[in-house]
Amino acid sequence: MPQIDTDLFAGLEGHRDEGRPALVTVADASDPAAWAAQHQEALYRIVASQGAVLVRGLGLTDAAGAAAVLKVLGRDLMSEREAFAPRWTYDDRIYSSSKWPPNQPMCMHHELSYAVEFPATMVFACLSAPTAGGATALADAGRVLQQLPSDLVERFEREGWLLTRSYNEDIGVPWSEAFGTTDRSEVERYCAANDISFEWRGEELRTSQRRPAVLRHPADGQRLWFNQIAFLNQWTMAPEVREYLVDVYGPEGLPFNTSFGDGGEVTEDVVALINKVYDSVTVAEPWRPGDVMLVDNLRTAHSRLPYDGAREVLVAMANPTTRSV
Repeated sequence: MPQIDTDLFAGLEGHRDEGRPALVTVADASDPAAWAAQHQEALYRIVASQGAVLVRGLGLTDAAGAAAVLKVLGRDLMSEREAFAPRWTYDDRIYSSSKWPPNQPMCMHHELSYAVEFPATMVFACLSAPTAGGATALADAGRVLQQLPSDLVERFEREGWLLTRSYNEDIGVPWSEAFGTTDRSEVERYCAANDISFEWRGEELRTSQRRPAVLRHPADGQRLWFNQIAFLNQWTMAPEVREYLVDVYGPEGLPFNTSFGDGGEVTEDVVALINKVYDSVTVAEPWRPGDVMLVDNLRTAHSRLPYDGAREVLVAMANPTTRSV
């Protein structure tokens, strides 16, 4: 794995070994937040070149210290709306990683790619690394787009993709948590402002939103596969989970599902194909306690591998970007 000299890396474009993200090893950082402030611009240059960078050796040992570093590196943090899995809050706009069964993978996705406002940058900090697995893996969205079948890409570019959600108190995230309010009128105003169709069914909220599947990076215009079509699709669920949810709530009552923009089904074989392409370009490095990682959320998808043992990773969503509606 390449070791990038922290005294010299400001003049480098950054590089990485095959199969691993770019790595910066810190020899001495008695004040991690001050180190982050001093090297912030250089780290962002590596992210612009490589899509992500892992910083190792900052010696973070507690949530307060990690939050301070995330706030410095994030520059402009944003609050999460429309969450699809629970988190807890450590500090203002500093969250835990999504609560997801540790024995199940959290598939490749771009954070909030279904929202009108999404983070351009993700910043992660590891306080406790699992005994096995649990890496935050990465995939180059430009390479994914190039390797997907052209006819599939053309259809998604033509139609976009549709996300449907059912919010209730039993499964997934309740609407009050996802939208940060218990006031239905506020939820309705948010939906109207963010091009989300909604329907109330008693206490249950059902929504749908159509989004582009491909976007261009604002820095260089590169076309990128940017969505959560495979991750939030019913066929990515563990078979026993999907069967149970369909049996109890019906196919229309799943907590989330995706389709083509015209409502056509995204079939199991399409989901498998997308995930296979992701797998072919995935890079990963196991977390160590104290690690920090910056990720270009447009250029780079991320996932979470299954794991054993305790895993504590803090997350900040940064540098909000708004798409037109």
